[in-house]
Amino acid sequence: MQVGLIGCGNMARALARGWRRPVLCSDPIAERARGLAEEVGGEALASNAEVARRSDLVVLCHKPAQLREVAAELAPEARAVASILASIPLKALRLCYPERPVYRFIPSLPVEVRQGAVVQGIETVRAAPDVAEGGERGEDALDAEVTQLFSQLGTLVALDDSLVDVATGLMSCAPAYVALVAEAQVDAGVRRGIPAHLGAQLVVQTLAGTAELLRERGYDTVAVRREVTSPGGLTARGVAALERAGLRSAFDDALDAVLGQGT
Repeated sequence: MQVGLIGCGNMARALARGWRRPVLCSDPIAERARGLAEEVGGEALASNAEVARRSDLVVLCHKPAQLREVAAELAPEARAVASILASIPLKALRLCYPERPVYRFIPSLPVEVRQGAVVQGIETVRAAPDVAEGGERGEDALDAEVTQLFSQLGTLVALDDSLVDVATGLMSCAPAYVALVAEAQVDAGVRRGIPAHLGAQLVVQTLAGTAELLRERGYDTVAVRREVTSPGGLTARGVAALERAGLRSAFDDALDAVLGQGT
């Protein structure tokens, strides 16, 4: 499957690096497209339409506000379309790309190292196939190929399209949150004498190892906490301090802010 990227920003680069395959790409900043093509192989093309003509799947990585403008160029040429645009539901994508297979994915930045979380928006009751040619069997085969493509990037979770924006707040924004948490822990160590570069190694490895341990424990966060936390011990005192400082409510407020529900 030849993949074409429309837009070559941070997430498009992360996808291309994670796929480890030559891509076709275009970007309003031509040098950015050329740089990505040189890095991962493939070719930077002069127009979005040319990318669509030469691709089996175009992946929309442009700004969400440009949806209709870009669709006017792509829709006549695109064979199939996958979007990673925030806050653009499947219904809107289908309106802009009628009679084309359309997919919605939200990736997280660690897809670059094939350790990302990827959410696929699906419709609980799927509409009749948009493309008559090839029938349902042809579309089912394409569905499987597109899903396999994004599954290469980490853990793929399918959710009803109405929940994708909530998932975005949990995982697409999360690398920034995790980096902030790591930074805060390192800074706390620095204030007490640990060199920053050594503190960073300790904190980052602990975060990575804990993530793997949670997978091994079936994502049971309570079980892992209890393994570390002895009654009345050091960890119990530390966790209690984080709870008093409002850690849970801070993450709840962050999700509200992402969803536009904050005060």
